Amino acid sequence: MLGMDEERIPTQLYLISPLDVGGDFPQRLENALSAGPVAAFQFRVKDMDQHEAARLAAPLQEICAARDVAFIVNDSVALAKRIKADGVHLGQSDGSPREAREELGRDAHIGVTCHASKHLAMDAGEAGADYVAFGAFFPTTTKQVEHHAELEVLEWWQNLFEIPCVAIGGITPDNCGPLIEAGADFLAVSGAVWNGDETAAVRAFTEVLAG
Repeated sequence: MLGMDEERIPTQLYLISPLDVGGDFPQRLENALSAGPVAAFQFRVKDMDQHEAARLAAPLQEICAARDVAFIVNDSVALAKRIKADGVHLGQSDGSPREAREELGRDAHIGVTCHASKHLAMDAGEAGADYVAFGAFFPTTTKQVEHHAELEVLEWWQNLFEIPCVAIGGITPDNCGPLIEAGADFLAVSGAVWNGDETAAVRAFTEVLAG
């Protein structure tokens, strides 16, 4: 599950779903989670009726629960509450962590996208976020990128705050080393896993994370 001990724990993997989670995706998720340790899985679908989203989430949530992988819903506090997800990941236009906490309860994991902004990250932390996400660190085709983050923001955050930070954006087994060294607590990855062989990709990340 997401969380930090008093001493910094090694960087962990945080998988983000592709937009298409139907078809054989549940089996692909099983494959990925069997290939190495994963701390969390983010269910990210867009422009979808909540009933349909809940239907698609159900088997994935079951797979994650069986492996003690935190199941995080992207953007929608209402969906997270409906399916009793482990938490929600909020963009800057998705409401405040404080409001999400009121809806989802004390134990929910609440993360916030902070782009490359130290100010947004501090605001999120003060509002009760459990983690902040910085990025994009590298070019990515998963979503349109308006903000580019530098390694320095991870180092700055790690030196000053106890709340975990997540690095996101175009991360691969080949380029993630500097992010780990800079202090990323979690690497959020999507395309690097789902655009190819998910088993091989998670194994490759696991090897790098094991140092």
